[in-house]
Amino acid sequence: MWSFSVDAYYGPVLHHPRLKFVFGSSAVQALDLVDRQSITLISSPSGRRVYQVLGSSGKTYTCLASCHYCSCPAFAFSVLRKSDSLLCKHLLAVYLSQVTSTCQQLSVSDKQLTDILLTEKTHEA
Repeated sequence: MWSFSVDAYYGPVLHHPRLKFVFGSSAVQALDLVDRQSITLISSPSGRRVYQVLGSSGKTYTCLASCHYCSCPAFAFSVLRKSDSLLCKHLLAVYLSQVTSTCQQLSVSDKQLTDILLTEKTHEA
C-alpha cells in the first residue's frame, strides 16, 4: 500500500509547535487519523452534515463540528466532565481534515442520515 509522510504532505503549518502545545499528543494522533483518511463527511439534501471518524481502535465515532461534539468516551470524560482537554483526537481530526480538504465525502438521503444517527444512539445505550 502506498504511504506518505505526514510531515512532507501537510507541511510545517500543521506541525507548528503551537498545535502540539495546545493539543498535546492528540495533535499527532489526529494527524494520523487524517493521514489514514479516517474522516468521512456525510451530508444530506436538507443540509445536515455529520462527520464519522474511524478511530484507531476500529470503532466509528460521530462528530458534529457545528456544535463541537464527538460520541467517543474521551470527549465525554476529558472534555465535558474533567474539562482538561479542549477536544478529542477525533474532533481535532475533523477540523484538520476541513483545513486540508482531505475528508472523504458521502451524500445520503435525509432518512439514511437519520438512520445513521439512530444506529449510533442505540449502540451507545
